[in-house]
Amino acid sequence: MIAIVGSRNASGAGLKFAGQLARDLGDAGFVVISGLARGIDQAAHRATVASGTVAVLAGGHDRIYPPEHEDLLAALLAQGAAISEMPLGHVPRARDFPRRNRLISGASLGVVVVEAAHRSGSLITARMAAEQGREVFAVPGSPIDPRAAGANDLIKQGATLVTEAGDVINAVTPIMERPIMLAAREDDEPLDFATDGGDRTRVINLLGPSPISLDDLIRMADVSPAVVRAVLLELELAGKLERHGGGLVSMI
Repeated sequence: MIAIVGSRNASGAGLKFAGQLARDLGDAGFVVISGLARGIDQAAHRATVASGTVAVLAGGHDRIYPPEHEDLLAALLAQGAAISEMPLGHVPRARDFPRRNRLISGASLGVVVVEAAHRSGSLITARMAAEQGREVFAVPGSPIDPRAAGANDLIKQGATLVTEAGDVINAVTPIMERPIMLAAREDDEPLDFATDGGDRTRVINLLGPSPISLDDLIRMADVSPAVVRAVLLELELAGKLERHGGGLVSMI
């Protein structure tokens, strides 16, 4: 599977490219996975209904968001699938979408970002992909279009530039030709957004304007890596956290 994610408020050019990229990947035998959101997600799903596409839901299977995509979900189930870790009846909340994004990246060989503004949820998906050892791809956009700013930054940071499906296929083919070992580690825990109040407070109290590494936060707070990642993600979504090179973070 290859993930295609991007802006909900996508441009016409972005939607067209996402659909063409997804269609070409589907024709090459790949399954496209995305989050059933408006914009880039739905363009990728609609282009691969026939070849097979997977929608990852933030809520329960009977609580589709956005509601207008219920028809799209029904159509893609014929050759694809919809997955969720939430129980039936669960209405998706804002904090459920980043949690869903880690499933999108974790289930894929790589994540392609098509149009993403600064602090976009798609950038969180890309960051999770990098942490999970997946390939990260980005489609370049106009430097004066804020919807492309995040994707352009990913390319500056080392993401593979994509202008056609072949760029993705050439990058993942060597991975597919060797066994993919998913060895469990003791610190491999799912992101838990229902963190204990005391743990959350300890992590936040260690943060300040001076950058600190993730390893130091885990050691000083004496909590699990999953808790620290969850707290940092929560702060980042609130616009209160800044990430620096070398895995350093600081409060804004």
